[in-house]
This record gives sequence, structure tokens and C-alpha cells, in this order.
Amino acid sequence: MIPVRSNVRVWLASGHTDMRKGMGGLARLIQEGLGRDPFAGDVFVFRGRSGSLIKALWHDGVGLSLYAKRLERGRFIWPSTVDGVVHLSGGQMGYLLEGIDWRNPQQSWRPTRAG
Repeated sequence: MIPVRSNVRVWLASGHTDMRKGMGGLARLIQEGLGRDPFAGDVFVFRGRSGSLIKALWHDGVGLSLYAKRLERGRFIWPSTVDGVVHLSGGQMGYLLEGIDWRNPQQSWRPTRAG
């Protein structure tokens, strides 16, 4: 889990993003594409085309951090808006990272025990 304070704002970039981008490319996308400051301390989350990989960019006051998570099964639930970003609460971010629909908390896939 990303060690962020409860008052940190979390933003989902709508649509899909080229997951080959690193810190510099995502920071540029935040500045130019979303019109926001990537160094303000907010968390910005991006999803790849397949929906199973997300990247989160966060500046903690000391430096940029890039986090990535890939789901083995299922897909990350993403908004269908096209106007840039969607704001999430810290709790909704927790659901998102667990592969749970943050709009209606239910798991999108649950592992089963091997008999």
C-alpha cells in the first residue's frame, strides 16, 4: 500500500495510458494533459489498455515515487468519463488497489482454494 496521509487527494486519469511511460512521461502527462501539478503531493493513477495494470505517481515532498500493480485475474474498475480526472477518497483508493469496484464495493474476482 502507498504510505500516504489520509488528506492526500487521489486522482484517476480517465481513459487508458501507455504503460511504457515512466516517471518523467507520466509527470509530463499530468502537467500538460491534465493541467495539474505532479509535485503538489497528490496521487495520480493511470490504467493501461488491458485494464489489469495501473501505475500511481506520487510526490511525497522529497521526491517522486512510481508504483505499479498488476492483477492476475480481473480488471481494475475505471470511470468512463472523458474529461480528464476523477477524484477518489483514500478508502476508494484502497478498494481500487484490491481489485474491488470502488463505486459499489464488491470484489470483481475472488480466489478459490485448491482442493
